Amino acid sequence: MSKIISVHSYRGGTGKSNITANLAATIAQQGKRVGVIDTDIQSPGIHLIFGMDDAQMDRALNDYLWGHCPIEEAAYDVSAVIRTEKEPSLDGAIYLIPSSLKAGEITRVLRDGYDVGLLNNGFRALVQRLNLDYLLIDTHPGLNEETLLSLAISDTLVVIMRPDHQDYQGTAVTIDVARKLDVPRLLVVLNKVLPTSDKDDLRQQVESTYDAPVAAIMPLDEEMIRLGSRGIFCLRHPEHPLSATIRAIAAQVCQEAS
Repeated sequence: MSKIISVHSYRGGTGKSNITANLAATIAQQGKRVGVIDTDIQSPGIHLIFGMDDAQMDRALNDYLWGHCPIEEAAYDVSAVIRTEKEPSLDGAIYLIPSSLKAGEITRVLRDGYDVGLLNNGFRALVQRLNLDYLLIDTHPGLNEETLLSLAISDTLVVIMRPDHQDYQGTAVTIDVARKLDVPRLLVVLNKVLPTSDKDDLRQQVESTYDAPVAAIMPLDEEMIRLGSRGIFCLRHPEHPLSATIRAIAAQVCQEAS
């Protein structure tokens, strides 16, 4: 049965899109068909991590929302990113539905808005028409109408946060809203944690504060910073400890969503 996973953070800059892309690649490497949709229409960017630029996008999520095309026509097969010389014929696949980086499209969203209800229809259509095992939603930070819709239809919510006072408060709001929306599963990922931090203490503090499991604690990593969103970290550095952490999160996501 197909599952919808929302990856969300209350504030920007948490590494949400990078984690979403890495989770998608890791799950697809296990032979699953994975969709990734960028609903951060006001500040899109996950397509860059998959090696796409705006010039390669004939269609985007914006075109679907304006009624210009079915949503599957805005889906791009980016499965090549998970295939290597050692594994050229993996059964898994990744389909990316980007949002447009064109200034005019972003301005139109800010000025005119769009029918948020179309997103719900689009999510369901994608899962069915692309025969997806998982649909990962890279949400807009904070809580707005499309974010609330994404949470409401999700089987699992992965909340990305930093060990920062504003993130602690914002995450509390996010989790409270998710519980009011009856999201079945909640996971918290602490990202950009200083290597010298007491990880056991952090885990205990977060889990007791939110009554939700911490899926992983990810350190602030120089290699990840150096990559600068120019690719998918776990594919570039499969033996890196951070890649092992991503695989552990993916296993929990798949287990929680089963």
